[in-house]
This record gives sequence, C-alpha cells and structure tokens, in this order.
Amino acid sequence: MNSQSIPMTDTRTRAADFLTLTKPRLNLLVIATAAAGYYLGTHGSFDAVRFVNTVLGTALVAGGSAAFNQIWERRADAMMERTKLRPIADGRLTVREATIFAAALSAIGCLWLALGSNLLATSVAVVTLLTYVILYTPLKMKTSFSTVVGAVPGALPPMIGWAAATDVLSREAWVLFGIVFFWQMPHFLAVAWLCREDYGRAGFPMLPVVEPDGRSTAYQVMAYSATLVPVSLAPAMIGLAGLPYFAAALVLGVAFLWYAWRFASRRGRAEARALFLASITYLPLVFLALVLDAR
Repeated sequence: MNSQSIPMTDTRTRAADFLTLTKPRLNLLVIATAAAGYYLGTHGSFDAVRFVNTVLGTALVAGGSAAFNQIWERRADAMMERTKLRPIADGRLTVREATIFAAALSAIGCLWLALGSNLLATSVAVVTLLTYVILYTPLKMKTSFSTVVGAVPGALPPMIGWAAATDVLSREAWVLFGIVFFWQMPHFLAVAWLCREDYGRAGFPMLPVVEPDGRSTAYQVMAYSATLVPVSLAPAMIGLAGLPYFAAALVLGVAFLWYAWRFASRRGRAEARALFLASITYLPLVFLALVLDAR
C-alpha cells in the first residue's frame, strides 16, 4: 500500500512544482487582459475557436516566461522569504528540468498562436517573451529602471488578443497597452515597498531599496497613477466604449489615485498594502466595465 502511494504523492508534488513555475495566480491577469483584448477587437461574429486558441497560446507563453524568470533568479529567490520555497530555489526541480519545461511551454505557445490565430499575435507574444526574459529579468539585478522595462511585456497581452481578433495594431490596441502599462507602475512599486527588505537582502536595486526615504517612490506612484486616469478614459474618447464606461473608469481612477496619494503622503506598510489591494481590484474592474460597454 505504502510503496504505491509514495510514487503517486511524488508525481503530484512534481506536477504542482511545474505548475508553480508558471506563476498561475500572477498570470491570471495576463490571460484575462488578452481575452478582453480579443473580445474588444471582435467585429461581427465572434470566433470562439480562435478566441480559445488565443487564450491558450498566450497562457502557455506567459507560463514559459515565468519559468525562465525563476531560472534566472533562482539564487536571489533562495535569499528572500517570500520566494525561497519556489521549486528551483528550494532544489525540488533542477535547472535542466525547468529549462526544458520553460522552452517547451514557450515554443508550444508561440506555435499554438501561429496556427490558431495569426502571425501578428504570435509576433507580439514573441516580443513579450523576449522583453520579459532577455531584458527585464537580467536588468532587475542592475537598475531600478527595470520596473519600467518590465511594465512593457506586462502590458502587451491585451495587444496579443487585439491582434488575434483584428490582425492590426490600431490605436485601440495601444490604448489598452497604455492602461495596463500605467497601472503596473504603482502596482509594482507598492509590492517593492512592502518587500524592500527582501529585495535588499537578495541584491535587487528596486527603487525603495536604493532610495529608502521613499520620496522618489512616492513621486512615481503619484505620477503614474495620475496619468492613468486620462489614459483609462481614452477608450470612450475613441469610440471603443461609451458613457457608462467613462463614468466607471473615472470613479475607479479617482479612487485609485486616492490610494496612491495616501501611500505617497504617509509611506507606511498599511498604505502600501492598501494600494496593492486597490491595484489588483482596479484593473479587473476597468476591463470588465470596458467589455460590458464595448461598442
């Protein structure tokens, strides 16, 4: 009995470890924004098969990117409390296993998009993968500017969806990119403030680490949050959505800006956590309002 249950337990544990490499909770927003981008780009009949192929392909590429990120950062992950139990950092998976897994997911995801959507969507996905793995991940150990670089691949998924639906990257696609880009900065900086001791111990020169008084962090949080408000209203200005979305985006944007101001003025852990929670609430609600009011 025991001799049969142990291998089964090991198999389930390894499967869970490989799943953890894909950062499923983090990539849920990636998948959701790609799906929203496809829906918003749809004109006429909705192609459900292409939609599913786009979402699955994007999910695979996002999972591969996340796995490559953990390979790069395995030593730093082992030094941080919040990441030391990740599969590679903890030694449960080898670098070779993780590399094969990451490469397979990325390649299959790109191929899936090429065959199931179109080459433009595939190209955007490839750019997303390369900028995340080749640019953002190595830069995290060198400069606080990496946060801005990382916001680029993070904002590309809705463009993958839009490209899959329309085969063009029109101004609407760039507006969706802008919303996610400017949202990411206060979101990332709130996380960096909460985890600044961990980041400092691991050698990541995040802005709250290199400038511990928090003035630059507060300034950037306010600047990006303030810019997000008009950018989030742009869909209504270009005909992608109507007045109901405009009203919802304005209310959400002002509320998010208030949380940003609270953090900027006090710079406490409680305010940073509140800003973080506000950020992970804001983006789904904005995209939900956009999808519900799409023209």
